[in-house]
Amino acid sequence: MKKEGTIFLTAMMFLTRLPVPKNIDHSEMYLQKAPKYFPLLGVIVALLSASVFFIFHRYISVDLSILAMMITSILITGCFHEDGFADSCDAFGGGWTKDKILSIMKDSRLGTYGVAGLVLMLSSKFILLKELNAYLSFGVTNEQQFYGYFIALSMAAHSSSRLMSILVIQFSKYVTETDGSKSKPLASNKLLVSELLVGCLFALLPFALLPGSILLAIFPMLLTTFFAARYFTKWIGGYTGDCLGATQQATEIIFYLTSLLIWKYIL
Repeated sequence: MKKEGTIFLTAMMFLTRLPVPKNIDHSEMYLQKAPKYFPLLGVIVALLSASVFFIFHRYISVDLSILAMMITSILITGCFHEDGFADSCDAFGGGWTKDKILSIMKDSRLGTYGVAGLVLMLSSKFILLKELNAYLSFGVTNEQQFYGYFIALSMAAHSSSRLMSILVIQFSKYVTETDGSKSKPLASNKLLVSELLVGCLFALLPFALLPGSILLAIFPMLLTTFFAARYFTKWIGGYTGDCLGATQQATEIIFYLTSLLIWKYIL
């Protein structure tokens, strides 16, 4: 249990800015096992963000509550996934060879593709959350049910989208220009089947709080992950840490979009 606790805290330190004990470091041994806890950390990020949404929604407005929720999520993760998404937009948008793409990914500066990608991604997330908020308001019987569904949807989005990144790690090849990449230890050893199942369990737990048809959102997320991984492999021969961030952000949006369609046309 102590070892598992250390692995979990290593995952927390890797993916978030949440405080961990000082004796926890970026041990490669523990970091290799950490991905199985990524979906659980997604649940934690969602719960903390949703608590801010709850406060703002009760006392201010819908728009500000969603904005505050998104800001909280970004602050908790240190813009980790958004940075990967932006770097991927820059690299694959501006690079036409493997070397050029990887070189752009290494560049700390943000280009036009990255800025445009971030604006579109964050705007899409805001609009989809607002639309979900509206449909949930009409489709539930009381305020408690509304908050329960909204929080559960947020947890499911964050946990399942992080599972998609794990699948890229499991089934694709890691590639980078340097040996000092922060994400390289994740790719050194694949998760065991039992460890992958643990990650799947954490990812699917929030769905138990939602109508069963919301599980259908997993399929377009898997499809998006498959084509994203194939695209990464086509251009650079595999994936990088930035590709994982891009996959997480893209599939989170796919989850919101699919959930909105399910809520509108099925539920």
